[in-house]
Amino acid sequence: MPQNTRDIKRRIKSVANTSQITNAMEMVAAAKLRRVQDAVQQSKPYLAKMQSMLAGVSRDARYVKHPLLAERPVNKTGYLIVTSDRGLKGPYNTNVIRRALQEFRGKDKDTYVLYVVGRKGRDFFKRNGFPVIDGATGLPDAPTYRSIYDLAEQMVEAYARAEFDELYFIYAEFVNPVTQVPVAKKVLPLASVDDTGEKPQRINYLYEPDAESLLKALLPRYAEALVFQAILDAKASEHAAQMTAMRNATDAAEDMIRQYTLDLNRARQAAITTQIAEVVGGAEALK
Repeated sequence: MPQNTRDIKRRIKSVANTSQITNAMEMVAAAKLRRVQDAVQQSKPYLAKMQSMLAGVSRDARYVKHPLLAERPVNKTGYLIVTSDRGLKGPYNTNVIRRALQEFRGKDKDTYVLYVVGRKGRDFFKRNGFPVIDGATGLPDAPTYRSIYDLAEQMVEAYARAEFDELYFIYAEFVNPVTQVPVAKKVLPLASVDDTGEKPQRINYLYEPDAESLLKALLPRYAEALVFQAILDAKASEHAAQMTAMRNATDAAEDMIRQYTLDLNRARQAAITTQIAEVVGGAEALK
């Protein structure tokens, strides 16, 4: 703890500068969060409509056997793990990695493969010898479908080729700006696309080409849209975590400034008292 006024003033100035930076970073994270939340809301109707349309098509192509729908004995599992590229996110990356390690507990590393989004997760899992086969880094703060398409297509095609027998997403699910829950969700094989959560409506579709060809073309796009939705959700959690971490840092800096101000006042009072005592002592000596 600085004891003289010069050191205390220097420390107050340093902490005040840090507080300005963390406050600015909080506002930037809040703006990014709003953009991603808008993207999430815009993507949900598309995903719901695709699911509804697939439900109608699947009723007319109920005998089609597609690799994305078929369940098979699980010999190997694929995991998509979504982390951030940079730090200053509070416990965001730690919680996601811890959730992934819980999934791997008791499993041999030959029984699963990893696709990792974000440098933090990629570096951790590679450094510790986990079977990372691919991933993505440097995604935009508000990802577009184009930015994740290659990764999503690669995972869907790998599943269709039976390189692994099920696919899980592990990421921080966005609940609200102060709550993000690490989850592990099974995505492939696809659950029944006929389960839309609503009372089914019988619609007579005319298909060009036939229903079977349409279903085979749409199912991979639907799986890729699920990947996009999960990454958007994870990005919202990332920005919310950074916003919370920067707010906490700003509050801590303000507490430090208040404490240092008290120390500065005490040091000034001590200096004044010392000077008065010296003056009185000198006066007494002259008597």
